[in-house]
Amino acid sequence: MSRTNLSMSISADGYVAGPDQSEDHPLGIGGELLHGWHIGPAKDHPVNQQVAAEMLDGMGATIMGRNMFGPVRGEWGDSAWTGWWGEDPPYHCPVFVLTHYAHDPIVKDGGTTFHFVTDGVESAYAQAREVAGDRPISIAGGASCARQALSAGLVDEIDLQINPVILGSGERLFDGFEAGIPQLELVRVLQAPGVAHLRYRVVRPHDSRP
Repeated sequence: MSRTNLSMSISADGYVAGPDQSEDHPLGIGGELLHGWHIGPAKDHPVNQQVAAEMLDGMGATIMGRNMFGPVRGEWGDSAWTGWWGEDPPYHCPVFVLTHYAHDPIVKDGGTTFHFVTDGVESAYAQAREVAGDRPISIAGGASCARQALSAGLVDEIDLQINPVILGSGERLFDGFEAGIPQLELVRVLQAPGVAHLRYRVVRPHDSRP
């Protein structure tokens, strides 16, 4: 069975995106400060290179929310938006985008095709498993998509890249969960300048994934 990984950069006060997300500020105001470890000069540090490669290399499928795909809200209409990443997105695998509004698949270079799923995260996960085979599945975010996947019991491990940044507001990863749910076991700690990489295993008595 394929492994499902949730990987997100997070602030010291628990936010994975800053406030007021928009086309000008896709990560919210201040949210870009959470990603310097892999898009700034620190990306060349060997630990950061290892973690970035684990996020993308060899993935069989990716699941993300519509907010991560782009700033378009409501009906797609005649929008020509095809994602933040240009013609060669970094995923290089089928990507299943959670949305309330149907859209034809968008084919990109490098093996990335965006498929739009209107019937929930469990349907997206079933489709991802079908194409991934034994390869891992990535839950890419944003916060709402991640919470849905966690609530549905689909996540095996969580990688958090913890940054020494206080955002004060925005979107929290674990909002809405009861104390102790999900139950996590810390299995790895890596450190690079300005960031701590923590890996947790999601502990559950029975594997309830579809």
